[in-house]
Parts: sequence; C-alpha cells; structure tokens
Amino acid sequence: MIKITPPTPETPPTQTIVARIRANAAAHPDDLALVCGEARVTWCAFDARINRVANALLAMGLRKGDNVAVLSANSVAYAEVFMGTLRAGGCITPLSSMAAPEALHKMLVDSGAKALFVADQYADLLAGFVEDLPLKRIAFDFERGGYAGYETELAQAATTDPDIPIEMSDPFNLIYSSGTTGTPKGIVHNHWMRAAQMDRVSPNGYDDNARTLISTPLYSNTTIVSFLPTLFGGSTVHLMPKFDARAYLEIVQREQITHTMLVPVQYKRIMDVPDFDAFDLSSMRVKFSTSAPLRADVKQDVLARFPGKLLEYYGLTEGGGVTVLAAHEYPDKLHTVGKLAPGNDIRLIDSAGREVPQGEVGEICGRGPTMMAGYYGRDDLTADYIWRDAEDRIYFRSGDMGSFDEDGFLVLSDRKKDMIISGGLNIFANDLELVLLDDPDVTDAAVIGVPSDAWGETPLGLVVLRAGATRSDGDILAQANARLGKSHRLSGIEVRDHLPRSTIGKILKKDLRIPYWEKEKQ
Repeated sequence: MIKITPPTPETPPTQTIVARIRANAAAHPDDLALVCGEARVTWCAFDARINRVANALLAMGLRKGDNVAVLSANSVAYAEVFMGTLRAGGCITPLSSMAAPEALHKMLVDSGAKALFVADQYADLLAGFVEDLPLKRIAFDFERGGYAGYETELAQAATTDPDIPIEMSDPFNLIYSSGTTGTPKGIVHNHWMRAAQMDRVSPNGYDDNARTLISTPLYSNTTIVSFLPTLFGGSTVHLMPKFDARAYLEIVQREQITHTMLVPVQYKRIMDVPDFDAFDLSSMRVKFSTSAPLRADVKQDVLARFPGKLLEYYGLTEGGGVTVLAAHEYPDKLHTVGKLAPGNDIRLIDSAGREVPQGEVGEICGRGPTMMAGYYGRDDLTADYIWRDAEDRIYFRSGDMGSFDEDGFLVLSDRKKDMIISGGLNIFANDLELVLLDDPDVTDAAVIGVPSDAWGETPLGLVVLRAGATRSDGDILAQANARLGKSHRLSGIEVRDHLPRSTIGKILKKDLRIPYWEKEKQ
C-alpha cells in the first residue's frame, strides 16, 4: 500500500473528532447540537443517540475499520449514524443520492459495507440488487421485508459509551468520487486528516455559539467540511433536507444563522430571490463557498447585499493544496480562488510533468496537512494521482489547470479533462463560459467539445437565457465570438431551459457531451 505522509501542520492535531464531541456533550449537555425541521436535539440527547447507534452496530458484528453506508437526505438520523459509526470504530461511507443503481451497486460491493442505512425516498434505487449483498439493512423511515427498523434497533441498544479506542491512523470516512455513472473511486480519509482540518474552528468562529446552516447533502465533502467544524466547536448544526432558496432565507432570519456553506449555484439562486433584500440576514458572520468557482459578478453581489465575510475555498475531496480567497478583503481579486492556505504548497506542471514558469498555465498539483490516505483498495489509481517533486515529496494531481498571478493568487483556467483540443490547440472551456456569462441575457452557460470533421472537436456553447430575453442564439453567438480570438470562437450556441447539475451544483458536462459523441459513433 502506498504510504502518503502529509506535511505536519505548525500545530499538529492532538484530539480526534470523536473525543471532542464526547467532551462537548459533557461540557454543555443542554445546548442545541442539531436542528432539522421541527426536530431540535440537545448535546445530551445527541450523545445518547450516538451511543445507541454505536452499540447497535457493535451488536451487529461491526469491527474496527468496517464500512457503514448511508443513503439518505440530510436528517437528524443521518447525523446520528455518521457520528455513531465513528464512535463504534467504523468508517462512515455516505452514498450519493445522485448515483445510478449500477453505480450504487459498485460502491456497496467495493466498500464491503457491513451495514446500510436507507431513507424511503431512495430505497427503490437499491431494489434490484440489495437483497444479494451480505450486509445488514436498516430503514430510517419505512417498513419493508429485509430491512430492520432504525428505531427498533436503537431501542434495543444501550446509551452507555462503548469507549472504543480510536487512533489518528484509523479510517474516518470513505467517499466515492463518482456520483452518477462509471466506476467509482473510493477516497479514504483518516482521523488525522479530519482532525487537521479542525485548525479552522476558532479562526472562523465555529466555537463561538455558531449556528451553521447546511443545505448541501451529507454525502458531499463540501458539506462535511462545515458539518464537522461546527460540531467540533460545540455549536449548532441546522440541516436542510432539500435546498430551496426562499426557505433558506427564512431559516437564516428565523434562527439567526451565523455560518453557512453554499455552492455557487445556490448563491446565485439565493441572490435572485425577488425580495431578497426584505430578509433580515444581519446575524450572518461568515459565508463559505467551494466545489466550483464562484463567478466574480456573483461574489460582488454577495459582498454588496449579503452580510458577513465571504470565504471561497479551492481544494479537492482527496485533499492536497488548498487556497482561500477572503473576498471581503480582496475585492480586486474576485476572479481568483485566493492564496495558499498555511502549510500548503501548489506546483503547476506541464504534460511532461515539468514545472511551468511563473504566470503560465499548468496542471495544479498540491500538498498540505490534509491529504487522503489513498483510493480504497486501489494503489494503482493512487499512484496515478501522485506527482513527486525533486525532493520526492508527494503532491496530488488535481486535473485542474491554473496559473498564479503576480501577487500569488491562483487563477483557475479549466478542468484538464474538460479542455477542448481543436485543430491541435488547447481551448479552456471556462474562458469561453466567462465571455458568455458577461452577456446580460445569459444566466447560465456551459461550453463543451463536440465532434468536428475539420478540427477533431470544436467548442459549442449551451446557454440558459433570462426570462423575457428576445435575442436569438445567433445574436448570442455573434456577440461572444466578437470578443474571442479566431482560434477560440464558438462553433454554435444552443439555448436550453436548464443545465443539468449535481446536488452540489456542478454542471454535469459528461451528460451534456454524450448525445453529440454517441451520434458520431453511429
């Protein structure tokens, strides 16, 4: 197995998240730990339920390091199973509700999960294969043959702490990188990695009576990096089972929310709520954004109208190099994703693995205190993901292209795999998308490579227009191409009602490309 040793931070972690949550429950048992809909759970009650989950899993035969899978929307029960699995010494494996049944089957087989917790709304995704898997099935909120009831299992379990010893090297979570189709890759994070991320708790105020609103799903690392610091800080997590822009604003106002993690598409929808300015959002202290670049114009709007600091994080689920943009401090750098976080390093390389000169675009390779332990059971994939510098230190290859400006701010160009090679020239789709999004009639845009007899592939723009727009696709195309160099011009524009996105807001470009390349095969 490939051993990945991340650099030690200036202040190394000394306490696991499991130990800290146990201590928080003892320190302030009557404070709120979780809020979800009408449910309001104190730290004392949360701790007791965590113990019940842990003891139930141990009674099922769970052994240290075993994987426990969950397929559910955000809920109090999901949070209980998440933390209960860790307290039992297990590894939490949150499954994507966006995944196709075939992909879910592969994830469950690959992980060898010993138990699976399921919510009713996703049970049908498993119906075709789950009975053939050697695991214990627990239903959160439904009754069906082959499933034990969640509350029934917990009622039989003790509330005493099983006190399983947890080491920093033990696996914490297994997150699969493929949420739709294809062969999933399991990313293993250990307790060290998650504990090292807790260096942001005090600087970001998670331990100062924070009330964090989370509206992205718990299977996403985007969510976890806000969920865990709030609990580690002894504050309160507010969970939304499903995102709705108006409902989000209502919760912020009613619950006096202080912290939030949102993805770019959510910021756009929130800022577009017609009476946004009528909501009292003055309680908000810090807003975070990650998973995809937040457009500069949206950042400007957020800074102007949404109270509190705005911090954008660039990083990968696998870990490695991290940058942070304090948008409220650098309003002239909103086109970037910020500067290196403390203890992190990023190098930019060309296709031959050589570092590129300052100012040039290269593939982003990063290392830092928070790095995955590897891909689950796949040393070959882990090896492919690694780049080593002259001192043989391990960096993770991101697949993202970018450059550093003269002030050390990272400017993203595109995903390497989304780069369009037309007539031998590299075209970064993101550059073209930014031009399209500058058009006042365009509210969303994606550029993909489609087959071309003359050039191999050529860029095609897919756009969503604002309500009431009267211009044609030809008008949009002409205006965009007037701003683009001859070798980078769009071959066409197609107007769509919407662009498909994952539940954390990423445009599903693979899905957009499929129809064009399937035609090519016919």
